[in-house]
Amino acid sequence: MLFGFGVFLVSSGLFYGLPVPVQPMKAVSAVILTNGLRPGEIAAAGLLMGALLFALGVTGAIGRVSRFIPQSVSAGLQLGLGILMGVLGIGLVLKTPWLGFGALALLLVLMRVPRCPAAPLMLVTVTLAGWSLAEISFPDELQFAWSLPKLVIPSWEDVWRSVELAVIPQLPLTLTNAVIVTASLCREMFPADAARASERRLALSSGVANFALAPFGAMPMCHGAGGLQAQYRFGARTGLAPMLFGGVLLVIGLGFAESAGQLFAIIPIGAVGALLMIAGTDLALSRRLFDGRPSCWPVIGITALLTVVANPAVGLAGGWLAELCRAAIVRTIARRFS
Repeated sequence: MLFGFGVFLVSSGLFYGLPVPVQPMKAVSAVILTNGLRPGEIAAAGLLMGALLFALGVTGAIGRVSRFIPQSVSAGLQLGLGILMGVLGIGLVLKTPWLGFGALALLLVLMRVPRCPAAPLMLVTVTLAGWSLAEISFPDELQFAWSLPKLVIPSWEDVWRSVELAVIPQLPLTLTNAVIVTASLCREMFPADAARASERRLALSSGVANFALAPFGAMPMCHGAGGLQAQYRFGARTGLAPMLFGGVLLVIGLGFAESAGQLFAIIPIGAVGALLMIAGTDLALSRRLFDGRPSCWPVIGITALLTVVANPAVGLAGGWLAELCRAAIVRTIARRFS
């Protein structure tokens, strides 16, 4: 799993030259945790998602889909995803309140200092504080041992079960959050370089990565608006950030896989929550949210609400219908007073 993330992260950094993130596909992850998908079924899900995304990118169909999404709906999706990110962060902060709220306060102070690497300094400080308070412990011993990925060939039974349980729930989530909203966010953050991270290129890179890496045990992966916002918020402006992250995961995955859980546990969960709260707030309060006309606010609210209580795909569908109703009402009022 770490090998797959590492390769995709390094490749994304080189391909885009921007801090485009890589993350696990959430619906597939949920099915793995609840229904216990077998390795062959996970590989089948990655292969199928990869093939579908590659086809949407090659044909240009993903671009046509994105052009049908109004700005009000896109802003609502971003607001809903930001709220979800912030709520997750609050939950993690409350698991270790002293470290969590301390991390949040320290982060807010450091972020006011010009050119200060706020996130790394906060993580180091809170990790040392957690160790001194015996909240966390460092591994007693790390042993290097090569751990190479193994080929997994799914059966037809694996393919059909993955379609039903993983691919169908995941596809709309990936198209909205990992492709359409991420491309929109790139245009907002990197207007001069936005063409590098278009919907078509995001679909293609996700498709190629999943199709190539899923047979070797990688998780089904995609890009994501939340990860992009988080990396940008804490200073990442180039592809170096995902390349460094991917390099670390490759070293851990290939050489220290048996100790990976202990290494990740060094980082206090409350500090991770503080980072998510800040990044989620930034994602929710986007420029497009405040640029929207008052008549668009109900559409934004409906889209965000459905995204929070259901998922981005439901938010997209509900927001699109709300936008159609809004446009019809505006046209009717305009005709009556013209």
